[in-house]
Amino acid sequence: MQLDVQPRDGGSSADARRLRAEGRIPGVLYGSGKEARPITVSERELRRVLSGDHGLHAILDVVVEGTKTPHHAVLKDYQLHPTRNRLLHVDFHEVRLDRSIHAQVVVELVGEAPGAVEGGVLQQPAREVNVEALPMEIPERITLDVSQLQIGDALRVSDIAALDGITLLDDPETVVVSVTVPTRVEEPEEEISEEELEALEGEEGVEGEEQPEGEAEGSAEPDADAAGEHQPAEG
Repeated sequence: MQLDVQPRDGGSSADARRLRAEGRIPGVLYGSGKEARPITVSERELRRVLSGDHGLHAILDVVVEGTKTPHHAVLKDYQLHPTRNRLLHVDFHEVRLDRSIHAQVVVELVGEAPGAVEGGVLQQPAREVNVEALPMEIPERITLDVSQLQIGDALRVSDIAALDGITLLDDPETVVVSVTVPTRVEEPEEEISEEELEALEGEEGVEGEEQPEGEAEGSAEPDADAAGEHQPAEG
């Protein structure tokens, strides 16, 4: 992928803001024993070349305006705006195609884990691995088959199949993917405030309160009218 860039002279913050307002990103090209060279590149053009098959790990032919010789380089570092999805600065590292370099490669999971089908949780703590290889030998991605994973199983860096010309640099015991037992989330008990507790205690006291003697329902004293009905008639 060819990437056309332009040299730049200014290095102040004001110059950088002006370039970004014009849709260009300030950056630097260095490596291969050469002095670092300030450059600027079209943000649209950079996104185009980095959206290819190899993404951020693509080997680019960087051509500086005014020259004809391409510089084989990789995107070594970049800065993003903290709140906007915009590039602020890019670093290109020139490489030799006959010398190995270090790079990060995405690990792509293939297959369906039986443990996940049975209710387990499939987790991938390592989405990339570090490799060493010639620039043109670095793969777009590394695949890892999870079709044998049961609940409690895991695959590590050592389980990645060997690839010709590629050396894995990470600890072989590093877990790449696992199927874990789902965590049971218990509902927290609802806390009762002191005011609500006092109110509940007050209600219980009213409901359970005994009535004082002599005021119970169905009093034993006869009704005056009823008693008069049984008096003998005079004469």
